[in-house]
Amino acid sequence: MKKIHFMNTAFRDGFQSFFGARVFTKDFLPAVEAAREAGILHFEAGGGARFQSLYFYCNEDAFEMTDAFRAAAGPDADLQTLARGINVVGLDSQPRDIIKLHAELFKKHGISTIRNFDALNDVDNLTFSGQCIVDAGLRHEVCVTMMELPPGVEGAHTAPYYVGVLKGILKAEIPFQSVCFKDASGTSVPRKVHETIKEARKLLGDDTHITFHTHETAGTSVASYIAAIEAGADQIDLSMAPVSGGTAQPDIITMWHALRGTEYDLDVDIKKVMHAEEVFSECMKEYFFPPEAIAVEPLIPFSPMPGGALTANTQMMRDNGILDRYPEVARAMGEAVARGGFGTSVTPVSQFYFQQAFNNVMVGPWKKIAEGYGKMVLGYFGKTPYEPDEEIVKIAEEQLGLPRTTESPLEINERDPSKGADAARKVLETESIEITDENIFIAAACKEKGISFLKGEARTNVRKKKPGESDKQSDAEPSSSSGSSSTVTVTVGSHTFDVEVHDGRAIVSGKEYPYSIGEARDTEPAPSTGNTITIDAPMPGLVLRLAVKAGDAVKKGDEIVILEAMKMETPVTAPEAGTVEKISISTGDQVTAGQTLMTIKG
Repeated sequence: MKKIHFMNTAFRDGFQSFFGARVFTKDFLPAVEAAREAGILHFEAGGGARFQSLYFYCNEDAFEMTDAFRAAAGPDADLQTLARGINVVGLDSQPRDIIKLHAELFKKHGISTIRNFDALNDVDNLTFSGQCIVDAGLRHEVCVTMMELPPGVEGAHTAPYYVGVLKGILKAEIPFQSVCFKDASGTSVPRKVHETIKEARKLLGDDTHITFHTHETAGTSVASYIAAIEAGADQIDLSMAPVSGGTAQPDIITMWHALRGTEYDLDVDIKKVMHAEEVFSECMKEYFFPPEAIAVEPLIPFSPMPGGALTANTQMMRDNGILDRYPEVARAMGEAVARGGFGTSVTPVSQFYFQQAFNNVMVGPWKKIAEGYGKMVLGYFGKTPYEPDEEIVKIAEEQLGLPRTTESPLEINERDPSKGADAARKVLETESIEITDENIFIAAACKEKGISFLKGEARTNVRKKKPGESDKQSDAEPSSSSGSSSTVTVTVGSHTFDVEVHDGRAIVSGKEYPYSIGEARDTEPAPSTGNTITIDAPMPGLVLRLAVKAGDAVKKGDEIVILEAMKMETPVTAPEAGTVEKISISTGDQVTAGQTLMTIKG
């Protein structure tokens, strides 16, 4: 009987795949302890979207979370995180000092293994990052990323292609302790999985640890895992209820059952695992489970959306009041993949695909190139597996004002004055924030939102059910505070908002704001002495920053507000020259399409 090792992904990939990674640390630690008591000692404990999400949505420190995870899992547990090559834990790539700092800080805060991948399978992007991981004293699990191309599209993403990537890793002499074949969208055909791992085993020999990772999103995860095991994989990734199946990994119990009667075994006490899942389900009972997270989606092979990105995107669309457009965006993603150079649909490339599909639906086909997607096809993240469509390359060059490049992204980043530890240190100094290695990394990886957290200005945005409410009913994100509440509907002009008044806080569109009630003020508008121009939001989004203040003079085309939607920054510019008369929004506000942002007097 061959023992198949598994990593418990529930507390990183499970959270990312079900909740867009928005989970409070205190809520899940009892389940970590229960899993440890069940004999599970290999956990995915952070990285990926679980790093930024803690600052963006949970108002928590990711380093404190990993410290707490280590305490709950015990000193002997193998705690693993996920890194995106030279992007480390963000969507943007970083220079060498931040990549090195990433590995050192994760070692400092209790991590023992880092799984490291590049969405383009560009080996050059794994070389320096992999060396940093090993130099920091961590185990390096190097990745080859996989997916299935949309039907009718050919080029790369074949077993010979994946084995070729592995040969490139070996040729580059990247140090590693194990190899993972990572299929974030769960779309790889099981037969191709078998062929890939069979050839990898021949290449690596019997002593190298091989892992296969997939998701249940397309409904073939168990078949793929069995194909991988029979081909020679040593390890698979499994999750725990209630964040198993659907967009996440199959459940430990499901896989245990699938292997019954075979020559393979997970070697677990299944009754103890069942108890741990009961504890975990109790921990998560207040969380809203999106319907799209708990179901198999047969259309995923046509638009390979990773489980870890799917709910993050639908959550953002819920926040912005446009979830009804999701089916259109999902359908449009196939074309973004087919014309974008076949980068694997895993973060950050999966987000680039989705952002471009979002723009193609909301603005018009190829009318607005998403910055990440455009930079990818132009070569700024490395070499794509296949040549991007030339028409799209030309559009990207024109819209972004950037030339195509074959230069190393690391070298480009080294010259960028806005990146690196020195740039982060200057921001911290300007904001009077303590300069520590952790704060430097937070500022570099999370930018404005990281600074907001460090200044104590972050807002929570974790979706929990209201008392007595089912998952299907819930579409709000109340705070975790307790007490009486009431909800009123407020209409301002043509815009209607449901406002929940709760313990001295007003909750609007899932965001919390302090409020006070005072004497009425004279609201009679001042007489206009010129042409007043109203600037409305072109799309729903978060007010990331204001570029002007009341009284500022602006020229036509000047940036006045930067909105963020679907992890994209969208600048709003002045349509005419004038003076900013009134600003109706604040940084951190969630705005709807057409909502007034400010007025300018010409």
